[in-house]
Amino acid sequence: MLRHLLWVDSGAGLLAGMGMLAFSGWLSELYALPRALLVAMGVANLMYGTYSGMLARRSRRPMGLIVLLATANGTWAIVCGLAAAYFARRGSGFALAHFVAEGVFVGVLAVLEWRGREQLRERG
Repeated sequence: MLRHLLWVDSGAGLLAGMGMLAFSGWLSELYALPRALLVAMGVANLMYGTYSGMLARRSRRPMGLIVLLATANGTWAIVCGLAAAYFARRGSGFALAHFVAEGVFVGVLAVLEWRGREQLRERG
């Protein structure tokens, strides 16, 4: 699984970002949150997906770039947790579920990338 982890990270980020941007108006109403927030989240997801995809394509990956990805995913997981707490009373249950699910998902990615950082240096 570790050899496909960066592709999973990339695909998930790109899919989430495109979905968030494509449906930001509808999601804004469903989540009871500002559309600009959802657009910003979509753009952030596209950036993560692009970055991890760039790493996945490389045959040799510098440790610093892997550490940056794991750290960014860990930071995003914290941001999602804070967003869930902040918007718990303002947003809908769908928004809360989204923030929690995305936070858990990217948190798991961060842990797996951190633990497997040595193996991720070279494409398997």
